[in-house]
Amino acid sequence: MTLRVWLWLLSLSVLWGGSFFFAKVAIGELGPFTVVFARVALAALALALFVPLRRDAPWPTYFAMGFLNNALPFSLIFWGQTEIAVGVASILNATTPLFTLIVAHVLTSDEKINGTKVTALLIGLLGVVVLIGPDVLVGGSALWAQAACLAAALSYAFAGVYGRRFRRMGIAPTEAAAGQVTASAVLILPVMLIVERPWLLPAPPSPTVCLALAGLALLSTALAYVLYFRILAAAGATNLLLVTLLIPIPAILLGAVVLGEQLEPRQFAGMALIGLGLVVIDGRIAGRLRAAK
Repeated sequence: MTLRVWLWLLSLSVLWGGSFFFAKVAIGELGPFTVVFARVALAALALALFVPLRRDAPWPTYFAMGFLNNALPFSLIFWGQTEIAVGVASILNATTPLFTLIVAHVLTSDEKINGTKVTALLIGLLGVVVLIGPDVLVGGSALWAQAACLAAALSYAFAGVYGRRFRRMGIAPTEAAAGQVTASAVLILPVMLIVERPWLLPAPPSPTVCLALAGLALLSTALAYVLYFRILAAAGATNLLLVTLLIPIPAILLGAVVLGEQLEPRQFAGMALIGLGLVVIDGRIAGRLRAAK
């Protein structure tokens, strides 16, 4: 990759890592469904300024993708973050490529699991076990919060496989992004109104929360999608996978420096194992080692 693409990749990891921080700040005053709606609705408005949707837009496909890639996983992660730290949520989110291996093996004919991928899955699974650790025995809200983040990663995996159809349909990536966040806003709106009724809040959101919502929508969603598709076009999906390794770093730093969160050694150990699993999936380091022999 060129230096410019590397800068895009690092910028995207900061934007997506920052989304966990922005969400944590916002859910301090607002319900998770309200934060999800604000994120996708504001992002949809921002993208609509640059990517007008076609009159014959495939809305059923957008709604399916919006549910799998935005409405469901965002809701699960933001609810999970009411109980767990920013860094833990971002580490669990890094399991998305591991889940994608399983989903793609079952649902596609050209992405089957081989010996290398099995090794990656086992390493990543061990990382999840180490990360969650004794919470399994204790139970409680923290365990369910971590399970919600893992379920979100599984939803992203289904979205990744489902999203392959956009290329076959001849839909530009940026148009697909605008369509799915628009559909997501429509999907989450009634849930937010019924479950959280944000108009009953005792006070309007503070300026800090408003800034967090703006950052979540405009930086971590609208701008992040633009960078995402630029990297995909310039460097391909394999190089884009590297961002998954990088996202927890800014998330952990923001959580520690700004919010005063601290992770336990087992959580760092779990992150290291999950990261090793992703490195095995990527394959480039192993390939260079074999070539050096």
